[in-house]
Amino acid sequence: MTDILVIALFAFLGAAVAGLLGALALRFFRHRSLVVSVSVVAAVAVTAMLAGTLAVARAMFLSSHDLTVVTTVVAMAAVVSLVTAVLLGRWVAARSRDLALAARSFGDGGTFAAPAEQATAELASLAKELAATSAKLDSSRDRERALEASRRELVAWISHDLRTPLAGLRAMSEALEDGMATDSRRYLRQIRAEVERMNDMVGDLFELSRIHAGSLALSPARTSVHDLVGDALAGADPLALEHGVRLVGNRIDAVPVEVDSKEMSRVLGNLLINAIRRTPADGTVAVTARRGEDTVVLSVTDGCGGIPEEDLPRVFDTGWRGSHARTPPAGAGLGLAIVRGIVEAHRGHAGVRNVAGGCCFEITLPLAHA
Repeated sequence: MTDILVIALFAFLGAAVAGLLGALALRFFRHRSLVVSVSVVAAVAVTAMLAGTLAVARAMFLSSHDLTVVTTVVAMAAVVSLVTAVLLGRWVAARSRDLALAARSFGDGGTFAAPAEQATAELASLAKELAATSAKLDSSRDRERALEASRRELVAWISHDLRTPLAGLRAMSEALEDGMATDSRRYLRQIRAEVERMNDMVGDLFELSRIHAGSLALSPARTSVHDLVGDALAGADPLALEHGVRLVGNRIDAVPVEVDSKEMSRVLGNLLINAIRRTPADGTVAVTARRGEDTVVLSVTDGCGGIPEEDLPRVFDTGWRGSHARTPPAGAGLGLAIVRGIVEAHRGHAGVRNVAGGCCFEITLPLAHA
């Protein structure tokens, strides 16, 4: 038993010295290729075995012949281990380079495509994560391009919508200044109307900027959907009478919601104004509110004739106004973008779909907790 303990002690000491040297070598080569690290690990294993064997051989006073045999066996094992380690390291390094080249492609704006040749489980997992990241980047780039396009369109449309009333205001003010206005009261009323329209446009821009900046301050309070819809219908009734459109709001469930009544009234008002302006005379705009399991769905259905399917995903984009035939002269394409921003700030969802003879805008809001 004592001999076994002595052998174990000498073998441990010899292996420990080899392991310590190997750790120092790994630290020195830590920034080198993976091939070097794998080779060092294999060399440490073989050297530790050789050192332990030599230490035991010295302690046991083996013959020179036996020591030569043991050393030769260990040396052959070392050669095979090192060759295997180098081949493994080169294979893993090659797979790593392939993965790095593939990752560089989507970093430069392309799409990540995993290398065709199979790699280790860790590299395969990394490739899957890179593929998922590439998909997210592609989606982000698409949203960024769409947002940039909508911003350019918004700037162009706002510039056009501001230039027209400004030119009219300038002409009317010059006529009043030169005494050329035959009906000064009519000119003043027209100036006031144009100023009010521009003020509304600036107000919409300010509201949209607050929504995009995430600084829209809400004051939610428990209220009934029935009261919200009733107030919105009352506010839109004069415009409906002017356009000869019937407002219908009979299917309204009296369910509680916790919202900012002022902002939500703006949402319903924008939807009703758009629906009334796009519905022909003698048409109908219907408002409903139905209760779901944990939500309430408010819908405004008009008789606009429908929206082209390719335009449905862009309806709530900033600056979108559809075709010229459907665009009212005073529209700046901000109303529906404000609707979506306010609804999402209430943890809700805004959507649109075509129905027979028109389209239906739906606002989904969470129910108020008891």
